[in-house]
Amino acid sequence: MRTRNPGGGIGGDRHRRLLTWYRRHHRDLPWRRTSDPYAILVSEMMLQQTRVAVVEDRWRRFLERFPDIEALAGASTDDVLALWSGLGYYQRARQLHAAARAIRDRHGGQVPAEAERLRELPGVGAYTAAAVASIAFDRPEPLVDGNAARVLARWFRLRGDPRAGETARRLARHAAELVPQDGGAGEWNQALMELGALVCLPRRPRCAACPVASSCGAAAEGRPERYPGPARTTRPVRESVVRVALEWNGRWLLRRNGAGETPEGLFEFPALPCPSGRTTPATVARLVEHRWGWRVEDCRDLGTVRHQILARSIAVRVFTARVIAGPASPSRTAGTFRWAALGGLSELPVSGATLKIARLLARR
Repeated sequence: MRTRNPGGGIGGDRHRRLLTWYRRHHRDLPWRRTSDPYAILVSEMMLQQTRVAVVEDRWRRFLERFPDIEALAGASTDDVLALWSGLGYYQRARQLHAAARAIRDRHGGQVPAEAERLRELPGVGAYTAAAVASIAFDRPEPLVDGNAARVLARWFRLRGDPRAGETARRLARHAAELVPQDGGAGEWNQALMELGALVCLPRRPRCAACPVASSCGAAAEGRPERYPGPARTTRPVRESVVRVALEWNGRWLLRRNGAGETPEGLFEFPALPCPSGRTTPATVARLVEHRWGWRVEDCRDLGTVRHQILARSIAVRVFTARVIAGPASPSRTAGTFRWAALGGLSELPVSGATLKIARLLARR
């Protein structure tokens, strides 16, 4: 017997039409070709606040290096961070590493199937646990990411911030009502999110191409963009920093961030305490000699690279210089410094800003 959903339309027909559309039109993403819970866990951790296009290649490379729980759990933190370099939000890498060790030690190397047990793992929140449980194990766990929230808000004409308050609670209830209970939960969740990614867009939604437009309250109203309404946003804090790339015998000086520095534990080109807008090559050369005792030549301004860290938008002004003399050999620099060839950065845990600067150096 067919049942009607609260937002209008026939529930069975809505499911059938959306799933038929998904099977024909979904993106061929690599993690959709596997049922391995570990591979799916890795994809979900990588996809947090990161674009799909960025994750695809990194996911493949990560699994080539760490093909299973045992390989990841037995790796060093530096090796894991090196494979994560450029993805940002590096705490995710540390949490995934810790989760792998917990799975090895507490679960015999097998990813738990139940969402509540998945949530006990380091770094695995309610959304990631539900995603792995439904997609990898077909457990009837509802998923509400940004795309699914937009679709549901339009189906049921819900106004308000989809991430907070009564709107978020109602979206969660509708998602739970719609997820299949007797098989197919993972496919349904992915179809719902895919519809939001490809058709039910934030601006100019493609209602004419939507397979379930006939059961959408916002489409019937003729104002789909009105829903769900604006979410609370925080303007990024704008910052500027000066970094210097010092070269000595074909290698470049990197400094490792300490505890409390962001991103912690990663190598970056050293920063200098000077204002970005008023700094000159001569100023940089004097500061390098004052801070480290090295004289440099051919100091140049390479330009600016831009980088985003959480709510910080950072303009990095880059200078480069060649070390020619100093009170001690630069090769013996102690502490948190290291000299590395540009081609060897892939073997080190480095930040996304460091990779951008390296590309700038390679083109100079």
